[in-house]
Amino acid sequence: MPCYFHDTFPTPAGLFSAAVDETGALVATAFGDASALPSRFADKGALAKSPLARAPEKLAAVRKQINEYFDGSRRIFNLSLAPTGGTAHQRRVWAALSTIPFGEMRSYGELAKKIGSSPRAVGRANATNPISLIVPCHRVIGADGSLTGYAFGEEIKRLLLVHEGARLSTRIPRLAAQLRAR
Repeated sequence: MPCYFHDTFPTPAGLFSAAVDETGALVATAFGDASALPSRFADKGALAKSPLARAPEKLAAVRKQINEYFDGSRRIFNLSLAPTGGTAHQRRVWAALSTIPFGEMRSYGELAKKIGSSPRAVGRANATNPISLIVPCHRVIGADGSLTGYAFGEEIKRLLLVHEGARLSTRIPRLAAQLRAR
């Protein structure tokens, strides 16, 4: 039976919680306290078999890399990932999310085209990403440049993108052109 361990710590975007399995591989993350973690597990039944135990020492590497991300010294995470569950499509979307570089954004449509899916299906899979921030679902935006669809709210999404130096206004001219065309 798998064991899961968690820790919660402060970041500039608020509390951040993470859970790892017995090998130390990251299985879920969430902005918020530990009560936010269960809903982030891709396999909702995983915690019924093995509840979370608080073990800060088992999450030291995760905490270190998150702190480095926020202090500006890390752009790429180097953590072992083991999301529980997920369909083949969800896993394809999560893998595609991981290819979006630090400070860049992609629309749901761009991501859908890359993996041969629909924007709506990409949006649904993006919403189920169990390892937010590390698997950067915050880098996906609406075709019009809107900061839509982030599980932890637009304010945190904006904070993360601004922290990464993303040019949020680069998509606005496209929206204005679309509105004028109507």
